[in-house]
Amino acid sequence: MRRLLACALALFTMNLVCATFATANPKPDKDAQLAGKIKAGIAKLGTGPQAHVELKLRDGTRLKGYVSEVSDDHFVVIDWKTGASTTVPYPQVKQVKGNNLSTGAWVAIGIAAIVGITVLLLIALRGS
Repeated sequence: MRRLLACALALFTMNLVCATFATANPKPDKDAQLAGKIKAGIAKLGTGPQAHVELKLRDGTRLKGYVSEVSDDHFVVIDWKTGASTTVPYPQVKQVKGNNLSTGAWVAIGIAAIVGITVLLLIALRGS
């Protein structure tokens, strides 16, 4: 009896030493994290015809157009070809691709084009 009690006490002590503790905070839902990232991306992209976007929704639907309106729980995409508007809740979006070149980017592209044309004209004039 004494030996059995000693073994039980030893196992109980080992259980206390080797115990792991569970945290009280569960991990956030992955879908909620993805919806938050999409919401931040759409907000960064902006609204208007320059805010081009291509979406793939969870049901397999694909949308192309531009973002016309942004809200806390959804955004609105206007189709380029038909002009139809589609309200899209953030959790329904599976994948998003978008671009919105800033004014600085457009200026840089314009300057590069002007410099390129000038160089070509100078080369053509020297060759004549």
